[in-house]
Amino acid sequence: MEKLIITVAPTGSQTTRKHTPYVPLTTEEIADSIYESWKAGAAIGHVHVKDIMGENTLDLNVYQEVLNRVREKCDIILNLTTAGGIQATEVERLRVCELNPEMVSFDAGSINLGSGVFLNTPSFLEKLATETKNRNIKPEIEVFDEGMIYNALRLAKKGLMKGPLHFQFVLGTEGGAPATPKKLIQLVECLPEGSTWSAIGASRHQLPINTMSILLGGHVRVGMEDSVYYRRGELATSNAQFVKRISDLAKTLGREVATPDEARKILQLSSKKDKVYEYKM
Repeated sequence: MEKLIITVAPTGSQTTRKHTPYVPLTTEEIADSIYESWKAGAAIGHVHVKDIMGENTLDLNVYQEVLNRVREKCDIILNLTTAGGIQATEVERLRVCELNPEMVSFDAGSINLGSGVFLNTPSFLEKLATETKNRNIKPEIEVFDEGMIYNALRLAKKGLMKGPLHFQFVLGTEGGAPATPKKLIQLVECLPEGSTWSAIGASRHQLPINTMSILLGGHVRVGMEDSVYYRRGELATSNAQFVKRISDLAKTLGREVATPDEARKILQLSSKKDKVYEYKM
């Protein structure tokens, strides 16, 4: 098997200090958490940012501060969310691409989340796909159920996404596919040849789905966006704690962990790691 890519998602849009006092919220905290996770073996940092009130934001200046802080310390791949909470507008979400990161998230369909709807219309997905293609940004295709795979494949057929495609299965969320070994295998079998994939297990499903992904040849995501407990009844005290556990587990199971540069080759990313992030109003 190819080396394992570990993504860390340190913050997310829904995890708050009510869930855990350890979730990073300020730009300095988020950047430091990503750096510590890189030292523990993470090759990708999935970035959400917050405003001064701790609310979700897609403000490019806030993003830039996190990105510059991280880039000063390490060469981790930076993957920016284009979600930013279900209240974000399409214009705000598309503008994230103006920072020209190596990767952005690409939620490939609409889904009920809690009492709301995370809306991703066909027209918006075409706009986002076009933007990522024109800027040579790798979309990480977020799949909450099987139909989202085919949404992405239709965009690829139109020439709006370049292969090989990279998918992220988000399992165990309310309104999405269940976090079971059977469902993970079914989703993997739907992918076109040559695709790469990773998987998330929400909440208590994080470690079982991570383990299945390692064994099946996929990649993994960990972090407080997805789960705040290290084990039952015990809060994780850092995102790096999650990363180290998976790094150690992968070695036990016979898979080496990829460095950021090795992950760039696996994912066939454009060379942007030395980019200076600069956004001007």
